[in-house]
Amino acid sequence: MKRWIFFLIFAVLVEFYAYQAVKTAFDNKWIQRIYLLISFFALAFLIYSFLKFDRNVGQTTQTLITLGLFLLIYIPKLLLTLFLLTEDAFRLFIGTYQYFTNSETSSGFLPERRRFISQVSLAIAAIPFSSLIYGILQGRYNYKVLKSTVYFDDLPAEFDGFTLLQLSDIHSGSFDNPEKIKYGIDLINEQDFDLLVFTGDLVNTHGSEMDNWVELFSSIKQPQFGKYSVLGNHDYGEYVNWPSDRDKILNFDYIKGIHPKIGFNLLLNQNVNLKKGNSEINLIGVENWGRGFKQVGDLKKASEGLSKEDFKILLSHDPSHWDLEVQNNPMNYHLTLSGHTHGMQFGIEIPGIFKWSPVQYVYKYWAGLYENTGRFLYVNRGFGYHAYPGRVGIWPEITLIELKKKGIS
Repeated sequence: MKRWIFFLIFAVLVEFYAYQAVKTAFDNKWIQRIYLLISFFALAFLIYSFLKFDRNVGQTTQTLITLGLFLLIYIPKLLLTLFLLTEDAFRLFIGTYQYFTNSETSSGFLPERRRFISQVSLAIAAIPFSSLIYGILQGRYNYKVLKSTVYFDDLPAEFDGFTLLQLSDIHSGSFDNPEKIKYGIDLINEQDFDLLVFTGDLVNTHGSEMDNWVELFSSIKQPQFGKYSVLGNHDYGEYVNWPSDRDKILNFDYIKGIHPKIGFNLLLNQNVNLKKGNSEINLIGVENWGRGFKQVGDLKKASEGLSKEDFKILLSHDPSHWDLEVQNNPMNYHLTLSGHTHGMQFGIEIPGIFKWSPVQYVYKYWAGLYENTGRFLYVNRGFGYHAYPGRVGIWPEITLIELKKKGIS
């Protein structure tokens, strides 16, 4: 109930100020009436959709449309509100000053709103509005291959130049365009890599979400050193109400069974040796472990048989695991590969110059390569999308990482 009261207060405040901006910027009554009509029906649809959300089903196409529309409407309107609230603060200051100095004004206590301010605020609000539309129509399929080279002192020489391709956060339950997904798969297959790893969140909730995509994802080529995967927080079915514990277990087993169908070797707190000539490196996969999320990842169990000196690559879905348990672990995990954050699917990135997303206020490590005393973390921005059916500035990612030994040219 409190959430609805908060939402209604928020909606009334934002709708009031957004209408003030339109009313001030446009004298035409028909424009004002059309705006009010569209706003009314949009708000009614949002309320209806939120009320109809079924925790027994989870995210659906309707949910994606609803969340997309909510952001599309209220992020621009929130900007309008901030502009006009700031203007009101100045109006109040000027009105108070004129009142106590007995200055005469023909517009009453508060000066009239300035049309210029409303026009500027509408122009600025149009930027996120158009960006969010682009994110839905094109951005969610704007796949990017991002390449990084990571140097290590103790990488076995025979693995110098070893390349691995990382995917993360497929979220197949959100997909609706086979041609676009095939384009992403084709882009993967165009890359040259020795190993493929997937760092979790195959589905949103239900294993059946992947049924129509098995054939397409099984077409990813088989690299020399195989394809390995781990689970993410969404793969455990935690975000819906199940009819029974048995149904939840059956769904979890179904999801685990999809991995071999698409050619992935699922690592459940396990490790494997990758051998090349007389050398080897070790690939470790833990179940999900994240701050505020399911914590079933067991580093100790997953690292059985390994020593501090062995070269190790860790697959762990949530980067908070690296932050809290991995980076200073005495076992010395050389490279950790994560996903989970999606970069919030919204932000600004200028490679090598600037990187920002609201998710950085929640996660210290949220996209790209990080290093601490010779130990590295790479956070993939995700192949798919979830909740908001789009991406703005933070594009879907295919990661290609090359391992290099220091001192070898």
